[in-house]
Amino acid sequence: MANILIVDDEKEIADLLELYLTNDGFTVYKCFCGEDALHCLKTKQIDLALLDVMLPDIDGFSLCRTIRETSYFPIIMLTAKVEDESKITGLTIGADDYITKPFNPLEVIARVKTQLRRYTRYNKNGGAETEKPTVYDFKGLYINQETHKCLLFDRELSLTPIEFSILWYLCANRGRVVPSEELFEAVWGEKFLDSNNTVMTHIGRLREKMHESARHPKFIKTVWGVGYQIES
Repeated sequence: MANILIVDDEKEIADLLELYLTNDGFTVYKCFCGEDALHCLKTKQIDLALLDVMLPDIDGFSLCRTIRETSYFPIIMLTAKVEDESKITGLTIGADDYITKPFNPLEVIARVKTQLRRYTRYNKNGGAETEKPTVYDFKGLYINQETHKCLLFDRELSLTPIEFSILWYLCANRGRVVPSEELFEAVWGEKFLDSNNTVMTHIGRLREKMHESARHPKFIKTVWGVGYQIES
């Protein structure tokens, strides 16, 4: 079973999450500050991290950025802030999901399992994908599903699992306009809500990494009111 890192300075919350996760078969490592979390990451194999935004030393956003410099496992932010800016910040810097406190522990377990399934599917090449193309190479863009490697004009792009999944899905549907609802449900595995701007935020982050202009993108085109397209 997967190894889960919990980073939260509220011991009651960390203990509660540990109880539910261990009961579900996960191995849990708890840290109450950012420095301890960084040490844990150096000594343990972590498959997913739950990061509180408000920590006594390093804030969760900074910790997320540091993790993303070397690791691509899923990150779920835990935040007491309900403002959209806080949520967007987490997604923009590389988090894969966020959960607002107070939360139902069963929801956390469900989100953890969803992220791990997605990570396994897109980064470890599950058996159901073996008969489909595992590489797309066109117009200077190279993306390999088996190795989770993406190159743009021979320059490697450092993509999070979510960003990689979005780009892969658009490449797999090249030439067709993919509605935002379809893209969200295919990548996140959840029902799309009309007010959800998660896809737009991640597309913006992808374009930044590809050095694309939002107004005149060469690869990921926006079809306003519909969705996104990579032209064939």
